[in-house]
Amino acid sequence: MWSSLARKSRTMTCLFLATHQSSLPLIFNPSNSNVHKPSRSFHHNTLSNNKLSPAFLTPIPSLSIRAFCSNPSAKMADRAVQIQNPDSVSYLKQREAAEIDEILMGPLGFSVDQLMELAGLSVAESIAEVYKPSEYKRVLAICGPGNNGGDGLVAARHLYHFGYKPSVCYPKRTPKPLYSGLVTQLESLSVPFLSVEDLPLDLSKDFDILVDAMFGFSFHGTPRPPFDDLIQRLVSLRDHDQTHQKSPVIVSIDIPSGWHVEEGDIGGEGIKPDMLVSLTAPKLCAKKFCGPHHFLGGRFVPPSIADKYKLCLPPYPGTSMCVRIGKPPKIDISALRENYISPELLEEQVEADPIDQFCKWFDDAVAASLKEPNAMALSTAGKDGKPSSRMVLLKGVDKDGFVWYTNYDSRKAHDLSDNPHASLLFYWDGLNRQVRVEGSVQKVSDEESEQYFHSRPRGSQIGAIVSKQSTVVPGRHVLHQQYKELEETFSDGLQYSPQEINGQQVWKIERLAP
Repeated sequence: MWSSLARKSRTMTCLFLATHQSSLPLIFNPSNSNVHKPSRSFHHNTLSNNKLSPAFLTPIPSLSIRAFCSNPSAKMADRAVQIQNPDSVSYLKQREAAEIDEILMGPLGFSVDQLMELAGLSVAESIAEVYKPSEYKRVLAICGPGNNGGDGLVAARHLYHFGYKPSVCYPKRTPKPLYSGLVTQLESLSVPFLSVEDLPLDLSKDFDILVDAMFGFSFHGTPRPPFDDLIQRLVSLRDHDQTHQKSPVIVSIDIPSGWHVEEGDIGGEGIKPDMLVSLTAPKLCAKKFCGPHHFLGGRFVPPSIADKYKLCLPPYPGTSMCVRIGKPPKIDISALRENYISPELLEEQVEADPIDQFCKWFDDAVAASLKEPNAMALSTAGKDGKPSSRMVLLKGVDKDGFVWYTNYDSRKAHDLSDNPHASLLFYWDGLNRQVRVEGSVQKVSDEESEQYFHSRPRGSQIGAIVSKQSTVVPGRHVLHQQYKELEETFSDGLQYSPQEINGQQVWKIERLAP
């Protein structure tokens, strides 16, 4: 049994991300139930230098960081962007796009309003993916008379619910009930409708995002008033870029208005959108798009259409309605910043016992529906003193400590055998809150270990035994074969323990005393 850290020296540090991006820790010392607090109560934007944790805040020398980052896994990076390579995505001709729409609204039973709702939601999600409302709040959707304009109206409604402040310019309203309903929905949200005459000559002063929803792939001919003038206003925004003035970003829906559906910006004097949101599948003109953000939206293409037109489309992540096409733009990491707005924390609200405070905040994380609130970074160090961290899942917490599970033969297990001290870090992004726990680690009883192991689903038990942590695997086929063999061995459903597999106990639970 590993020795336990003396209870009087245990600490838990709780850090908040303030609006000035400084960390403010609260140090708890449970041995005497006294809380070392700042000299005054504080809110989310209050700074303090009281009780800073030097070990946590001391930066790693830059040479160490460079050495660590100098050998990335190129194979993993290539795999991550392989399906999003623009050359591997299918592009549609104008005729093909029209045929697909006919099939969707014919034999496949989609209605225009269904497709418009899905398209508008895809556009709104794409915008929210890149342009956060904290920095790009004011949106102007310029909507044409056709379906592309309807997509813009739907996008404006969703952007309102996403926290943006949209306005709409809809100079040639379509009298059909579908479009009238979209207008009514926006008016019920008090979204302002601006005439062309009401628009400022310099759009950059009043708006952060301009949604180009004037013309789609079915448009033919030359834009007529007032859309010709509106397109020229968007084109003229390039002059602001050249004079280093802040210019609103332009988001075009499916086709940048004024472009040829297949040949793109023929004259080279058209709109240069910052984001293009292709719908169903990108049109041929999208190959000429040179902006930094190209997304595909409209997660509704059935296999029958994909097979008929031999469409190669990237998979949509999770439950998202949009997916990026191509590599994301290069970003200046040093310029990445967030303005953190956190709930206030007053002295009288802090629990005397740090475990009680942790449980209270953990409940907050669960109530906020954060993804895997029990995920935590576990840091260990072996005999050589070199630290290593990995994400694991918290499986229990009580007055005695924090519990998680690992394999005896893993690196973290070897580290803890040599040096039974570790730290945990919980980070709850949605609450702008993190909690750090430090202390000694000791094994729990074999009975508790066995109880947990058998509480796992049968497939999870077999998979855990097959996956020998921190070891080299010859190939995926080996894991599949071993899994199949174990599955057949225990097909009768009898309970088993790890000792029956390889003659030794390979699973354990580790308990960290805070």
